[in-house]
Amino acid sequence: MSLAVNNLLTLSSHDRICTAFGIKIVTGSEIVHIAKSAGYDSLFIDLEHTTLSLRDAGQQCITAISAGITPFVRVPHQCGDGFIQRVLDMGAMGVIIPHIHTVDDARRAIRISKYPPMGKRSITGGLPQYQMTPVPASKVQKEVNESGSTVFIMIETVDALDNVDAIAALPGCDVLLIGCNDLAMEIGCAGDWDAPKFRNALRKVGVTCRKHRKIFGIAGVYTRPDLMDVVISEYGARWIVGAQDVTLLVSGSKANVDILQSMQRSEQLVVNGKNGILES
Repeated sequence: MSLAVNNLLTLSSHDRICTAFGIKIVTGSEIVHIAKSAGYDSLFIDLEHTTLSLRDAGQQCITAISAGITPFVRVPHQCGDGFIQRVLDMGAMGVIIPHIHTVDDARRAIRISKYPPMGKRSITGGLPQYQMTPVPASKVQKEVNESGSTVFIMIETVDALDNVDAIAALPGCDVLLIGCNDLAMEIGCAGDWDAPKFRNALRKVGVTCRKHRKIFGIAGVYTRPDLMDVVISEYGARWIVGAQDVTLLVSGSKANVDILQSMQRSEQLVVNGKNGILES
């Protein structure tokens, strides 16, 4: 049995972007098929800013692997090594680690995410990444370390930005992911995607990724195609996080209501007081 394909690694190795759909409020696995049908390459399943459970995320990961859309899971801040290991064991093809500050923070995240000799993750059988099929431990160790446990280090603090070169140099750090909203707040330009210091931060991470041959990811600015064009074509971003389920549900619902309300006749119908006949 082969390990599930990691679309991010496959696409980025051919210098192509890998798109991601965010899951925040929908607990069922149906949302995975919707994302796949829409054409997304991967999932950003969020356990940091949501009430999704491990079971919710696990079922979505299993469904995603079967559907051919690669599941990645963001874990809560300071969730502990055991939690990260459970996320990987339940079917995630990678973990997204938020609020990194120091090189040691990143090193600890890598250590629990990778099997020896790269890390200290404990091995188990029946992994969804292998369709629950028994696989020799040596095969799991090698293949999962290479492409079944992608480690995303989020660059969303001033400290992480200052330490980004040393963080990127760590073996096992696979992706540097900019969390645009938190990073912009930290450097004093919340929501101002055109601020020079924000643009400089994007450029710095892009340069660092190229230097250390790591994947550059970005989340939070998908509504600015002009900026995304620069980030992709000039700075080299390859993992592109799009909208979350809640955002699309709200925007889609609003658009639908606007259409329905536009169908109402401009002139109002009134009731004739004598015969009850509706007339304009």
